[in-house]
Amino acid sequence: MAVAPPGGAGGSRWTWRPVARDALLARAFHSCTELRGRLYLVGGLLAGGAAEPSADTVVLDPAGAPAVRVGARGGPRRSHHDAAALGGRWLCAVGGWDGARRLAAVAALDAERGEWEAWTAAPGSCPPAGLSSHTCTRLSDRELRVAGREGGTRTQRRYGSIYTLRLDPSARTYCYREESCRSASRSGHCAALLPTPGPRPGHQLLLFGGCDSAEPEVAGHWGHGKIQEEAPAAPRLTEQLAKLVSSGQGSRQGPRGLRHHSCSVVGPFAVLFGGETLTRARDTICNDLYVYDTRRAPSLWFHFPCADRALKRVGHRTCLCNDQLYLVGGFGEDGRTASPQVCTLDLFL
Repeated sequence: MAVAPPGGAGGSRWTWRPVARDALLARAFHSCTELRGRLYLVGGLLAGGAAEPSADTVVLDPAGAPAVRVGARGGPRRSHHDAAALGGRWLCAVGGWDGARRLAAVAALDAERGEWEAWTAAPGSCPPAGLSSHTCTRLSDRELRVAGREGGTRTQRRYGSIYTLRLDPSARTYCYREESCRSASRSGHCAALLPTPGPRPGHQLLLFGGCDSAEPEVAGHWGHGKIQEEAPAAPRLTEQLAKLVSSGQGSRQGPRGLRHHSCSVVGPFAVLFGGETLTRARDTICNDLYVYDTRRAPSLWFHFPCADRALKRVGHRTCLCNDQLYLVGGFGEDGRTASPQVCTLDLFL
């Protein structure tokens, strides 16, 4: 992938700049989670049409050290799952496809010991029928919010259930509880825990994409002080995004019918990239950047298109680490070839 000249991809003010390349990173529909200043990639599909997902775990040091495969045994064989870091020690992989069925189980990597553990369901747990292409958002070290596809296409309902997943690292247990609120039936969407705009501060969990809609959907709302989770500090990137949306380069358009895209929260912004559009029969894999700005009510979309077809991605991940937004993995334009590159978001302002 060539580095776009100043002026950005296709004449816009942004691009993804390659910073590393390693065959271990070539995968899609994996998870990528920051833990202890490193990026942990779990599972995924190594090529389009693969019969079963990978069971390996790869660690990438953004400081420049080579990617390494974690030697831990018993790693979960998963794709289309999600993962969250807990307590600066645990990496919890939730649900996903194991090559034969959709699961709701939780497997946890102990980063201190380098070992995977299969945690057990606590008494009273009411798990989903099975999860894939769902989202799992961290609310605290003990609580996650799970939203999205439950069961197979034949059992999928007209609505999507929302679950609270409580985790107990000391007991190695988890417990699902279905919430009274529901969402539209979604698959391959993304989720972002963002500040609530307006005079009443708080947090809201928004779902983007995964169905034929351009509007985000609220999957949870918490008043001031109810969410103790602190987003990673990214002052430089936050300032750059504020300049980008004020530049007049982006159109006021949200993504419609987008799935298997990426989403990362950067301060008051949700940054979405790539994915597969449901609105076209051909050339379905995208390379557009969307920024959702929550600094004022109502929140605003900004769309920044891209002309560089080499940047098309689906089933990829973005991850915020050390004030940089990293793009890892995903299938390219053909929907079958996994990218071995790691890129960072560069803004030309």
